[in-house]
Amino acid sequence: MTNVTGIAAQAQKRRRQAQGQRSTTVNLPAPIGGWNARDSLAQMAPEDAVSLTNWFPTTSDVMCRFGYTKWATGFTQQVNTLMPYNPASGISKLFAAAGAGIYDATNGGAIGAPVVSSLTNDKWAYTNFATSAGPFLGIVNGQDGYYVYNGTTWQSVTSSSSPISITGVDPTKLSFITSFAQRVWFIEKNSLNAWYLPVSSVGGNAQLFPLQAIFRQGGSLVSMGIWTVDGGYGMEDNLCFVSSEGEVAVYHGTDPSQATTFGLVGVYQLGSPMGSRSFLKYGGDLLYIGKDGLGPLSAMLASTRVNTAVNLTAKIQGAISQATSLYANNFGWCMVLFPLQNMIILNVPVGLDQQQQYVMNTITGAWCNFTGWNANHWERFEDRIYFASNGYIGLAWNGLSDDSANINATAQQAFNEFGTPLQKRFTMMRPILWTNVAPGLAAAINTDYDQNIPMSSLNFSPVLFGLWDTGLWDSSIWGGGLQVAKAWQGVSGLGMTGSPTLRASVNGTETHWAASDIVFETGWSI
Repeated sequence: MTNVTGIAAQAQKRRRQAQGQRSTTVNLPAPIGGWNARDSLAQMAPEDAVSLTNWFPTTSDVMCRFGYTKWATGFTQQVNTLMPYNPASGISKLFAAAGAGIYDATNGGAIGAPVVSSLTNDKWAYTNFATSAGPFLGIVNGQDGYYVYNGTTWQSVTSSSSPISITGVDPTKLSFITSFAQRVWFIEKNSLNAWYLPVSSVGGNAQLFPLQAIFRQGGSLVSMGIWTVDGGYGMEDNLCFVSSEGEVAVYHGTDPSQATTFGLVGVYQLGSPMGSRSFLKYGGDLLYIGKDGLGPLSAMLASTRVNTAVNLTAKIQGAISQATSLYANNFGWCMVLFPLQNMIILNVPVGLDQQQQYVMNTITGAWCNFTGWNANHWERFEDRIYFASNGYIGLAWNGLSDDSANINATAQQAFNEFGTPLQKRFTMMRPILWTNVAPGLAAAINTDYDQNIPMSSLNFSPVLFGLWDTGLWDSSIWGGGLQVAKAWQGVSGLGMTGSPTLRASVNGTETHWAASDIVFETGWSI
């Protein structure tokens, strides 16, 4: 009886060992669903990522972001504002504010002497506005007054200046500017007062538009934005005011001096704004970044703030909530739309020279985050995007390195049972890439909800391109385009769930991650 029992036990052990050594290969698409900082680790979709840094999710793969070059250099202080001048015809200009001066950065290179000097504040609000006299760029900052650029010269606009003057308000108190219904509008700093100029004019007698009775939470006006909606008679523009307490007042009409032609649509409560650059025009909508996250006003106001799922940042709500809590008072919150790459970039000012960007694919809604671009402000100029930084202006998404330095990308894909709730031993991973030159690469597998990405050395088997007059025709791979690159890497992990991680270091390399092959051995149910 004992021998029978022993034989049976040994047979069962051999069966278990055989079962534990059964290898399976699974092909897993790259995480085009993007960064997920909302769902639990156990419930994420396989195409999502626990983290996705310097990898951008496109519609078909995940690519290492492009780099930047220094467009304009030689600033002795932080560059804090970029201001484009965009006339309907003529020469466009890009101006930069740093320290006590405003500089012409249109042509890049070593910056010259300031075009405006002896200033006290380099954090400006600005708007382009055209009248019968031509196109203008108007700027205010709440300290240095009201300046206007006419395509040739800058003018400080005061009550006695010429050819443009302003009366009725102290221009040094004007902290924000925009244009609406053929008028220039201002915010008076530390107040609930707005001001507007006569129709089609960048100067003249400013009229008060008080909002104290509208904002029941008090505070002060912070920003304005233009929201385009369908009022039943076609698309119409609304003027939106936001207070420091997160109240948004929406007005519709043309002549603010006449109650019959200009009226209040409603007042809504949202999260308090992330600074004065909290609005971004986005198609027919207006994006708003507040403590609740980033979202379109059309959805945020309709939900009356009870449903944060309407926010564009809903999928990264955990990360955005933490950022808006920890860094709310830091300067640098802003947004830029980059249509050529289907991106919205939200600048997150973690600290001085520590800024990050939360980046959304406007087609899929998938998110990632960028590091290495220390941006104080972003602006789009002639379909390219620029950022203001410490001593220079960067031209982003330009080239395949960060000013000659490596671009380091890290991804951790969602945890996955790979079809079976059994203990697994992961042994191999093969990232499948499209690339022109092989990047440094390190693959690994994290198991059972471990989020610590291994910092192993980067390695990869290079794509061997053929050389002209040396490579064999019909045998060599010719360079110049993207080629498939795939090489197995040994990985180590034991657990019921696995999370592929991929680190890349690129310099002069375009790299797209399409999928991964993963090998594991199944064990026993636990």
